[in-house]
Amino acid sequence: MKTAHRLLAASAAAILAGIAAPASAKLSDAEIARLGADLTPVGAEKAGNKDGTIPAWTGGMCAPPSGWTAAQGYVDPFASDKVLFTITKANAAQYKDKLTPGTLAMLEKVPEFKMNVYPTRRTACYPQEVYDNVKAQAGKVELQGFGIANRGPSTVPFPIPKSGIEAIWNHTMRYLGGGIDRNYNSFPVRANGDFYKIGAQEYRIFNQNLDQPQDNLLLGFLSRFTAPATLEGTVFLVHEPVDQVKQARSAWIYNAGQRRVRRAPDLAYDNINDGTEGLRTTDQFDAYNGAPDRYDWKVVGKKEIYVPYNAFRLSDKKLRYKEDIIRKGTVNSDLMRYELHRVWEVEANLKAGSKHVYGKRVFYLDEDTWTALYEDSYDTRKQLWRVSIHPLMQFYDAKVPWYRANIWHDLTNGSYLLSLLDNEVKQPWKFGEKGKWGDFQPDALRRIGTK
Repeated sequence: MKTAHRLLAASAAAILAGIAAPASAKLSDAEIARLGADLTPVGAEKAGNKDGTIPAWTGGMCAPPSGWTAAQGYVDPFASDKVLFTITKANAAQYKDKLTPGTLAMLEKVPEFKMNVYPTRRTACYPQEVYDNVKAQAGKVELQGFGIANRGPSTVPFPIPKSGIEAIWNHTMRYLGGGIDRNYNSFPVRANGDFYKIGAQEYRIFNQNLDQPQDNLLLGFLSRFTAPATLEGTVFLVHEPVDQVKQARSAWIYNAGQRRVRRAPDLAYDNINDGTEGLRTTDQFDAYNGAPDRYDWKVVGKKEIYVPYNAFRLSDKKLRYKEDIIRKGTVNSDLMRYELHRVWEVEANLKAGSKHVYGKRVFYLDEDTWTALYEDSYDTRKQLWRVSIHPLMQFYDAKVPWYRANIWHDLTNGSYLLSLLDNEVKQPWKFGEKGKWGDFQPDALRRIGTK
């Protein structure tokens, strides 16, 4: 136990000093032994905090509520929970040590934004196979430059991260069910509250769930617009490598109007995608994705902050987009749930000579899932520009913690992009999907786009 405490102290000292090495050493046997002991199987602290405001992790929510069916949508198992207190512009200073610069800016600039704080519930749960794979590979995985060696089937390659780039890799590689087929709606919302709907069907299969797994492949990705009419039938295809510096992302687009397939080499980094109104960059999809080579990464430290968590209320199938959810300035704050959780604060600074619209980015990663719950994005003058808020939810039937919504706010013009809602979508999301590598080939795009 003393050895474990010394290892933890040394790790914490390195983290708080902001050290980010270009390569990492494998975890020691003593560090690996902590997984499932004082740490959760994915590397979070099992214990609660000293104030008792964060409880211990006891396994999470690993099954649906009794009598639940997929046709209901995801019902709120904590519907009886009461709001502990509400953070507004008027009292924000009282809670500033547990707020991010981004949420403080939102409270200051957006009159409709408030934060209802609820009791903390550590619901994160994964399949046992995920836990076993993390521990089995923990002593083998190595960071080599910007790539990963010996990851094997692990979805948390660095459960005890020694640098910022290791921490962000955990977000990028995290377990999302192996494969998913889902329909959802997105909404660019202008400063005056006007918006329109964008429909999308996404088919994402991770390498291990393909009939022909590929070398250095993380996943195959297909996304087809179903609305509005100007985008309907447009399809994106992506082959997502594990190491995108060693092997660049391959992407194609089928344009329904032109009826032709073409390469999409700009589907990366800070390029803008159709249907976003320029409110997020390509590498902000799923909060963060892609090659990390344009930034210097460091772990600032671990802290306790109020984060958007257990967002079951936002999932209610009785809610209507226009009447209940979308508001001028932000989503309906009474549908959001914030809880106190420990997060890893990871800072990325644009390298000299590299190009990106964001000069600095700060991510806040949930310790229980390695999911980015916030991103504060700064322009190249290091002025806070955009605030990303990503409510998390446990998809209890699939043992997958993932986003209930993605929200990107632009502080300069008051607009925001809201994505991943399925309140008015009838088809349940399908997790655990398996796929054919042949379905992720460019010659399949025309057929998909004309369905």
